[in-house]
Amino acid sequence: MDLDQFAALRTPEGSAALDAATERAGGDPLAAAGALRSAGIPAGLAAAALTQAELRRRAVGKFGPEAAGMFLTRAGLEQATRRVVADRRADRLRAAGVRTLADLGCGLGADALAAARAGIRVYGVEADPVTAAMAAANAEAAGLADAFTVECGDATAFDVSRVDAVFCDPARRRAGTGRRIFDPNAYSPPWDFVTGLAERVPHTVVKVAPGLDHALIPAGAEAEWVSVAGDLVEAALWCGRLAAVPRRATLLREPPPTAAAVPVAHHQLTGSGAVEARVGPVRRYVHDPDPAVVRAHLVAELADAIDATLADPSIAYLYADAPGETPFARCLEVTDVLPFSLKRLRALLRERRVGRVEILKRGSALEPEKLRRDLRLAGPEAASLVLTRVADAPTVLLCRPVG
Repeated sequence: MDLDQFAALRTPEGSAALDAATERAGGDPLAAAGALRSAGIPAGLAAAALTQAELRRRAVGKFGPEAAGMFLTRAGLEQATRRVVADRRADRLRAAGVRTLADLGCGLGADALAAARAGIRVYGVEADPVTAAMAAANAEAAGLADAFTVECGDATAFDVSRVDAVFCDPARRRAGTGRRIFDPNAYSPPWDFVTGLAERVPHTVVKVAPGLDHALIPAGAEAEWVSVAGDLVEAALWCGRLAAVPRRATLLREPPPTAAAVPVAHHQLTGSGAVEARVGPVRRYVHDPDPAVVRAHLVAELADAIDATLADPSIAYLYADAPGETPFARCLEVTDVLPFSLKRLRALLRERRVGRVEILKRGSALEPEKLRRDLRLAGPEAASLVLTRVADAPTVLLCRPVG
């Protein structure tokens, strides 16, 4: 989409086209395009409206009801922060005394809108003209145009002395192709500029990919990994006065998609990220830590909290004699432990009349779906299989979930 196409969507004719496209979102795209053309809507405008309607439908999971009035791009939607995460970040900034914020590389404005809702004055900078125009339109649709303004330009040229905090979410996809960038120095803005912000602004937050190499974390920064309903969604670096602990794992609950603003329960596990967990045998219960805990290198802290050990020092399954209630891990009761053998496992599942299995794995090269087919399951019972290593030997645990 270019600026002219976006401008056309903002006209009364464009609004009518969006309304017509919304009625058909999620259906057969060819039939929807034909229906809009039959209604007299020009082909180009119909295509743009249908694209927006489909993106808005997909965006409800991230933004809730407000997605219905937003303008979106495919790449922008994929990289945009979920509202539940953005709102919590904005609350933390507000609690730290932040009153003015520069969002460098604001994209479609998800984080900036959350900050504006929290009472923070936001100055957004976005290099792509269409995305910048969409971010401004999204601020207008949310009634926040006075609190969040957008300029199209180079984020590295923004005068950060104008604000008391900076948020930066560097682009990690190549413009035009959408392909992921794995070299931080190829981000936009580049990594050296991003990490240098912490030396210039006392309150700096950087959104990064969850797979960030710990070696890239600046000295003195707090690194936080965030999961929503068990799905690891992002990591963030809290720098300067915002850094409270070396590592943090935050677990959030996704609010209902129809809820505009619901208080969100969250749990946090903190620590140094440098502690090693004790190693011991497989015990009656196995705990599967939340991915935010694993990525934050806080498995040892969790092990201490639930009196658990590792069976292999390189694999993040924790074993304990008691189920140990914790929001940071899912618990399964181990009924059988056996060295991996397809023949023996198939015979055991047939004996137990297991016809349905969930398959979890860490430290195993086996492909779960292929294993499921090879097991030739039949029967009324269900079970959980954990494929792992114990003392460096391929091992399978037959388990049942603990309520």
